[in-house]
Amino acid sequence: MEQTLAIIKPDAVRRQLVGVIISEIEMNQFAISAIRTLRLSLGQAAQFYKQHREKPFYDSLVAYISSGQIFVLVLEKENAVQEWRGLMGPTDPAKAGLLTLRRRFAIDIQLNSVHGADSPSTASREIDFFFGERK
Repeated sequence: MEQTLAIIKPDAVRRQLVGVIISEIEMNQFAISAIRTLRLSLGQAAQFYKQHREKPFYDSLVAYISSGQIFVLVLEKENAVQEWRGLMGPTDPAKAGLLTLRRRFAIDIQLNSVHGADSPSTASREIDFFFGERK
């Protein structure tokens, strides 16, 4: 069973979409093995997104993810990383399939409601970032 990290981002939390997103996760046969809610400080957000430090969207990404409450979840399923990314859809909701979470709930390319790891190694690092105490 593979694990991946999912984040329900501040825009979705503010719009009270947490329940519907979790329902979609469960309807797609993911097991939720851990969940927590928190608000990242600017420093924590900068550390989480450090791999994007040189990109032009980095500052706005850090400001956005630290702008409100988030829900972080550890999801389990065969091929969890790929399956979660498929359910989310591409970062740009305009390019996402009709039934994907980002097409249905995202506001724009940055306020795109959900996050997912892009590989098993990234998933492991991200799970450690939020749930390292589980070990």
